[in-house]
Amino acid sequence: MHPKNRQALEDRVIRAAESALAEQRYVSAIDVLLGIGWLDGSSLARWRQGRVDYLERVVQANLARVSEAMKLFRGWASRKGLQPSETRYVARSTQRGELRFSVSGDAGIERLYRTHWASPKLSEKKRERLREKASRPPELVVISPHDRDWKCSRCGGTTGFLTMENDAPICMNCAGLGDLVFLPAGDAKLTRLAKAKSKRVAVVVRFSRSRKRYERQGLLVEETALSEDERERG
Repeated sequence: MHPKNRQALEDRVIRAAESALAEQRYVSAIDVLLGIGWLDGSSLARWRQGRVDYLERVVQANLARVSEAMKLFRGWASRKGLQPSETRYVARSTQRGELRFSVSGDAGIERLYRTHWASPKLSEKKRERLREKASRPPELVVISPHDRDWKCSRCGGTTGFLTMENDAPICMNCAGLGDLVFLPAGDAKLTRLAKAKSKRVAVVVRFSRSRKRYERQGLLVEETALSEDERERG
């Protein structure tokens, strides 16, 4: 890479990294890729849902430039004295599989992508909290569809809610969530208690045609957790 182009890229990487660090007290490779505009939010969301086989597939730059940007990022983090820690990335799907970053799947490259860099000003206790928060599996999301005539891509059946797998709809029974019950949004205390007591939880969303976005409708929780909470409130 020409020195002038490399300097321009380094400036972009540092600006993105500094911004993320100031906002959340740690910075990751994903933060940098988003900040320099090589990764968009919708592509990232599809990868997190397990609908993209590896992240580099949707990064809008060739592998040589991505590799150079990541080297610049790690160099900046080391010079700044940031503390590295490896973080788990788990798919937002019923399978909860480990997400893959690189086209090669090389363990060393994957580890570099998974590494988060935290401010050295944080205490070890606070860094541990950040590690736990970053490694926490994302919430499962299911959809309340407008079209009630949809068919499950596995069994051909239908349920009131669906989830997506490889861009195909899956019913709650095939997703292993058929025994959960719907708790509508509106009662914050009941929602908080039921979510805490249910071992399995899924967020229910519905697409708003007027606002052009998915909006939260409530939760799917285990019936026993909901019953216990209702008894406590009685």
